[in-house]
Amino acid sequence: MDATNAERNVLAEESGTHAASNFDLQPTLSGETIALRPVHADDFEPLYAAASDPLIWEQHPEPLRYQRAVFAGFFASALASGGALVVIDKPSGTVIGSSRYYDWNPDTTEVAIGYTFLARSHWGGSANREMKQLMLGHAFLFAKVVWFHVGTNNWRSRRAMEKIGGKLSHEASVESNGIAHDYAFYRIDAPSPRHRKDANRRCR
Repeated sequence: MDATNAERNVLAEESGTHAASNFDLQPTLSGETIALRPVHADDFEPLYAAASDPLIWEQHPEPLRYQRAVFAGFFASALASGGALVVIDKPSGTVIGSSRYYDWNPDTTEVAIGYTFLARSHWGGSANREMKQLMLGHAFLFAKVVWFHVGTNNWRSRRAMEKIGGKLSHEASVESNGIAHDYAFYRIDAPSPRHRKDANRRCR
């Protein structure tokens, strides 16, 4: 049975701090309305069906990702990354998007979450917040800081990041596929042990 976010935190409290080098970058996570699991090669078609809407990418630094050939490159990098997850709507069992852990640094215990998209059918509801809560809950079993790299002009995603507590650190240019893009760097720090214990008590 998959552990819930609260259960994972309780187990971490009871068993002590996890070894940072053991960070599982492709966990299976389950919430109330969505679940995340490692991406598989046969996920291409259902994931592309969710990604083929041009409006999903209109503010993204790579706005042509809705095209099949462009998305194929994105999907190949997801498979190769060792940190990519698909997002599933639990009531219907439909694949509705994906996200990824990357840039894990065991020395500084920092990691990034990104390459995230959701089908527009799940915009404006609880799906994005629930997905981020699940991924943050897992990350903070190992990491002290989680980073999010958001396209500077992607104001929709920047507002969503601020809603979940992301703090703007700085802006910088990042090269992707030989092209430099401007990104805003947001960070979320791990809650204090006391805050985690209080949260766990409320969730039990």
